[in-house]
Amino acid sequence: MGLLTGSTALITGASKGIGKAISELFAKEGADIIMVSRNISALNAFSDTIASDFGVKVYSYEGDVRNHESIGYIFKDLSEKGIFIDILVNNAGIMIDATLQMIKDDVIHDLFETNVYGTIFCSQLAIKPFLRRRKGSIINLSSIVGTNGNLGQSIYSASKAAVIGFTKSLSKELAPFNIRVNAVAPGFIDTDMTKDMSASLVEKNIGSIGMKRIGKPKDVARVALFLASDLSEYVTGQVIGVDGGMII
Repeated sequence: MGLLTGSTALITGASKGIGKAISELFAKEGADIIMVSRNISALNAFSDTIASDFGVKVYSYEGDVRNHESIGYIFKDLSEKGIFIDILVNNAGIMIDATLQMIKDDVIHDLFETNVYGTIFCSQLAIKPFLRRRKGSIINLSSIVGTNGNLGQSIYSASKAAVIGFTKSLSKELAPFNIRVNAVAPGFIDTDMTKDMSASLVEKNIGSIGMKRIGKPKDVARVALFLASDLSEYVTGQVIGVDGGMII
């Protein structure tokens, strides 16, 4: 039996990067998976693979976390099918770099609508079944930039810091009901968000990491697995950095 056997996990932004790695690892550990992404074609191809590889149920939904109605439809459809989640991973997010004096209004709104409002919307909808069963785990993806800031990322940093504040406050609200809320704060991870960086900037970032390597999506997924499983049943309101010693 795996660490998540008998559980059902909903993961947003599941079609690539960290979300894809979390979906695969959770399935490997026995969880049924509900994957949400704006890229439904990528989800469908991936869902068939992990369903056959790990023998779990996998459901794919096209959804935009910025749209409350879009996410609400997913939870309504799951409820009508008698599918209730035990784990929510708020992974969907975007990173856009710009100094404060150069950033456009629409970019500010997009960063907060995706990174913050999307996390809030999904959590709000997940709480109802969690309260019914008096158990659940919410895992929010923040960032080391949200804990420490970074040059040229004031708005992105602010959005990820908001996720941390939300995590800590919600954990206090839900702890009496045995519902845990934690955050993961990745550092420099090899995903689509970092692939367009120049070689010199990549080297500079790696130079600031104690372990002297870029992180992999599976490094983050393993921490998410700990927070999703009963191994962390007495852990809530925490922010766990996954940065290889970039921030100590």
